[in-house]
Amino acid sequence: MLDLVIVVDDNDADLVYTEVVLRARGIARQVSCFDTAAEALQRLADMAQPQASLVLLDLNMPEMDGFAFLRAYEALRPPQDRAVPVVMLTSSPEASDRLRCTAHGCVQGYVVKPLSDEDARQLLAFAS
Repeated sequence: MLDLVIVVDDNDADLVYTEVVLRARGIARQVSCFDTAAEALQRLADMAQPQASLVLLDLNMPEMDGFAFLRAYEALRPPQDRAVPVVMLTSSPEASDRLRCTAHGCVQGYVVKPLSDEDARQLLAFAS
């Protein structure tokens, strides 16, 4: 079980659904949901807060999309300190989006919404 999963998605229904799946399947002890990438980045940068086990990130969001989040996230800390893996949780099945995301070293997986039970169980492997 993961201690803390941060979910970043601008769609409230997707946030609620993902949190329910993570909790119901015993994947995460705690789930923190953010509807903007900027708020999630602030939380991840706050060293006084407990470190997350995993970040689930939507790709298509207003203001700051998933690609901008990944660039900003990678700039937060030197690479050796960036221990929190990211799994893209997006509605985009496009191979080009998958390639762009997985080119970032912090991205450990790519899951197309909605989060299935099997995908939720696989998150445990992405975070280890």
